[in-house]
Amino acid sequence: MDIREIQNLIKFVAKSGATEVKLEMDDFKITIKTTEAGAAEASYFHHYPAGQQMPQMMPQQPMPAAAAPTSAPAVAAESEENSKYVMIKSPMIGTLYRKPAPDKAPFVEVGATISKGDPVCVIEAMKLFNEIEAEISGKIVKILVDDMSPVEFDQPLFLVDPS
Repeated sequence: MDIREIQNLIKFVAKSGATEVKLEMDDFKITIKTTEAGAAEASYFHHYPAGQQMPQMMPQQPMPAAAAPTSAPAVAAESEENSKYVMIKSPMIGTLYRKPAPDKAPFVEVGATISKGDPVCVIEAMKLFNEIEAEISGKIVKILVDDMSPVEFDQPLFLVDPS
């Protein structure tokens, strides 16, 4: 079962109204529990020969921002300023790495020019490292996620000026 199938299963359970679903197969076990608010949380355990287990996955509902801006005009100005930029978003849940290896330079920095298909980061999901490629050409304006940070599905990662 891959990450997309797990995400679809979580969404299905959250919409169905079920409070808990357990799925066990030969090499893994998934438990999905929904809260009173309708958010689904999943635990994924992969059976390794040494008896190790995978850590619990992040909840599917976006977490509220810890420090929200207090003035509405500042938020409006920032969104107008960012409207001319295109976002590169995370295609999956996982841990973002800005470098191909700890001793290497980051894939991209602010001001870097990228082409469609260029790698911009790596996201680790369930011990697999997935290289994320740019979907557009342009210039990196802002990096929205720190190195080695957890990311959610569809979370903005980079702002790109396509001009």
